[in-house]
Amino acid sequence: MMSHPTIKDQLSGDGIVVTPGVFDALGAVLVEQAGFHAAYLSGASIAYTRFGRPDIGLVSMSEVADTLSAIAERSGLRIIVDADTGFGNALNVMRTVRLFETAGAAAIQLEDQTQPKRCGHLSGKTLIPAAEMVGKIKAAQDARRSSETLIIARTDGVAVEGFDAALERAERYVEAGADILFVEAPQSEDQMQAIIKQFGNRIPLMANMVEGGKTPQKSASELESLGYSLVIFPGGMVRALARTAQAYLASLKEHGSTVPFRDNMLDFDGLNELIGTNEMLTLGAEYDAKNFEDTK
Repeated sequence: MMSHPTIKDQLSGDGIVVTPGVFDALGAVLVEQAGFHAAYLSGASIAYTRFGRPDIGLVSMSEVADTLSAIAERSGLRIIVDADTGFGNALNVMRTVRLFETAGAAAIQLEDQTQPKRCGHLSGKTLIPAAEMVGKIKAAQDARRSSETLIIARTDGVAVEGFDAALERAERYVEAGADILFVEAPQSEDQMQAIIKQFGNRIPLMANMVEGGKTPQKSASELESLGYSLVIFPGGMVRALARTAQAYLASLKEHGSTVPFRDNMLDFDGLNELIGTNEMLTLGAEYDAKNFEDTK
């Protein structure tokens, strides 16, 4: 298993930290093999793939923890985990942080929506009071076992209360001791620049790039130039795989064969190489009973 620098070390290094979204261990393998050092375990992507449902608070704490555990067992990537609202009040946040940290989280993101939450780029969100969110941030800090486990504070205030109110909330969360600040869904580059101006020299800032979302699409280098330290692409892999699967199924329906689509697929050996089948079989052979038979 590959070793990767901590999120703290990545943030203090050169360049913006780019984290693709994942929802299972196979995705983590692909991200790691592509040369990334971190990934973002997206609650939305778990809802999309596991249930075929939207990101409207249907995913539970235990379902996220189970997914995280499988990823951490397979990959050495540093995983940033979408913990939604912490799945309840401050006491629920403490349990969530402990469980996710034990399962392998490198950073845990909490947001100030009410429960059930919904995707930051959907309409109709509602928020808890800022003071309640401050209590959740404090609870998360007290619950974590290691200061290397970072707490990301997200506000969805832009869409609900307006941009100025969102900045006021963000200020409270920075003062509460969050390690990374995430102002979700700014709607223009001017708003993004205002976020950088107020907080950029005080705390690492996270951007969220959602294809077709409310925030202007920018590359990692453009976001770095603005002053962001971390960018997530939470649902990109789901959208890419869904489009590819649609094309595959349309071809299969038309031709009754996978041959016309073959160049767009891994074959049997290619997939086995990707997931390390030969290495696993070789490892298993080391423990074969014949190696431990009594020859006396």
